[in-house]
Amino acid sequence: MLRIKKLDIFIVKSFFMLFVGTFFICLFIFMLQFLWKYVDELVGKGLEMSVMAKFFFYSALTLVPISLPLAILLASLITFGNFGERYELLAMKAAGISLIKIMRPLVFFVCGLVAISFYFQNVVGPIAQANLGTLIISMKQKSPELDIPEGVFYTTITDYNLKVEKKDRRTGMLYDVLIYNMKDGFENAHIIYADSGRMEMTADKQHLWLHLYSGDLFENLKSQNMKSDNVPYRRESFREKHMIIEFDSDFNMADASIMSNQSSAKNMKSLQVSIDSMKIIGDSVGRQYYLEMSEGVFRSPYGLSKEDTIKIKEANIRNYNIDSLYNIAPLMQKQKIISGAAGRVENLASDLTFKSYTMEGNDYSMRKHEIEWHKKITISLSCLVFFFIGAPLGGIIRKGGLGMPVIVSVLLFIVYYIIDNTGYKMARDGKWIVWMGVWTSTAVLAPLGAFLTYKSNKDSVVLNADAYMNWFRRIVGIRSVRHLFKKEVIIDDPDYNRIPADLEALTTDCRMYASKNRLTKAPNYFRLWMSAEKDDEMIAINGKLEALVEEMSNTKSAALLNALNNYPIISVSAHVRPFHIYWLNLAAGIIFPVGLFFYFRIWAFRIRLAKDMERIIKNNEQVQLIIQKINK
Repeated sequence: MLRIKKLDIFIVKSFFMLFVGTFFICLFIFMLQFLWKYVDELVGKGLEMSVMAKFFFYSALTLVPISLPLAILLASLITFGNFGERYELLAMKAAGISLIKIMRPLVFFVCGLVAISFYFQNVVGPIAQANLGTLIISMKQKSPELDIPEGVFYTTITDYNLKVEKKDRRTGMLYDVLIYNMKDGFENAHIIYADSGRMEMTADKQHLWLHLYSGDLFENLKSQNMKSDNVPYRRESFREKHMIIEFDSDFNMADASIMSNQSSAKNMKSLQVSIDSMKIIGDSVGRQYYLEMSEGVFRSPYGLSKEDTIKIKEANIRNYNIDSLYNIAPLMQKQKIISGAAGRVENLASDLTFKSYTMEGNDYSMRKHEIEWHKKITISLSCLVFFFIGAPLGGIIRKGGLGMPVIVSVLLFIVYYIIDNTGYKMARDGKWIVWMGVWTSTAVLAPLGAFLTYKSNKDSVVLNADAYMNWFRRIVGIRSVRHLFKKEVIIDDPDYNRIPADLEALTTDCRMYASKNRLTKAPNYFRLWMSAEKDDEMIAINGKLEALVEEMSNTKSAALLNALNNYPIISVSAHVRPFHIYWLNLAAGIIFPVGLFFYFRIWAFRIRLAKDMERIIKNNEQVQLIIQKINK
């Protein structure tokens, strides 16, 4: 029987509260981005609140699936970051509960979110996309709200250009009104100038009623003689003139069937049916095109009659010398032959272009449907993938709040978006297989989630900056400096009578090692990679040095401590082959660029080791003098 523990309730409750907040934040951000995309279709058109409410409602429904993965990533990062920052995660692990068991209740919760995401993708999403697409098309067709500016031409009204010098917003009067009526064409424009006027909308919102006062109308009269240089015009002065202008400012909803063929407005079952239909259509059309092309270019559609085509097929053209027949033909016949051939080639090229467009259009539409079918699964699964990235990453970072988790979440989501968008475009354009392009982001991020979960469960320092800095310092050759301080409590004092002899022996070993190995000379490139043995002699010298330093660090003499800090920290393996495995050394030597890098690196470390030997010898002499003063 499944038992729900209090710890599971605590974990789910901590995650759920953060998830709800981050989900609405992510949804709000995506809606702002979506609104910015269609801001030109909304501003200045006087849309009713009911239309705007439908737009935001449908857009929110379509953005739920893409908001869920980012919300889960951010919530899991903050949740486990808070657990780590408040040492709750440490307490759970100390009680013998592994990270997998801590994540287990949230795994079931996120699986429920995956099901919800899939439901929105497959059921709610297509309906919302169809209604939203229809609404957007209707808003694009909606005429903008009438608001004529001052001092500039207003060109929104079809076939009319209006200019108003001054407006009285309180009374609605327009002054110094200039109107260009171009219904009959630009050259036959009707020009109206009025001292003042008023404009209002009819009750059905289909026309503008324009009242003009004290003005003139100028109209060109069409000349009967096309060669006439003088074109008469008509002038009409009026004290009051009324005009009706067609201007549909009402919002008319487009037909809902306009989105029926869009892939985003179909569920998986409809998508599969459409894909099968397009495959059948593509195969049948392709076979028909193949049969037409296999008949050759001497078909009646390309300029030859049916009788001529039959004669050409019956005659064996190989029995004739085409060049000689063409050479003996008259000039007019040659021209006719060339013109006919050029015409047939043009017809053939046009026909092939049309057929290629037809096939490419069908293939493009089929790829779009296949991509949409796969995306309904991949976007849902991305919720689970992001959880297995965010939860262990939060346990590793151990930083809660909205600081580091937000930065990490945004960076990871940007990487996901770039990979997913690249794969989508490659699949859409037919450069990649559809399933490969759509599943690329999941294939890249799923191993990352498994790796982070494994490392976090093993308490690895995968994101410890100090570990990476130490590795980088070791590769580059940067080493630490000794920092020895006077100890408050000393149990065993150094044996000052024996240490000078040990220092002398260490000096002898350093001199013998330096002379024997000739560290300053360049090593033999080929011999360098032939052995994987350790430098036991150098390891022994370093062991003696560290033992003496450790013993003398118990001294009370500040001068001796300062002298001990001058001893170098020796890297006993930096001056030898980089790998302990024989075949790896051979591979590094054979791959010349890699081997050359390691060769110069080893040579540099050998020169540094030679300087370290000299430094140890010189420092031994100083320590011996200090010990002599201490013994006195």
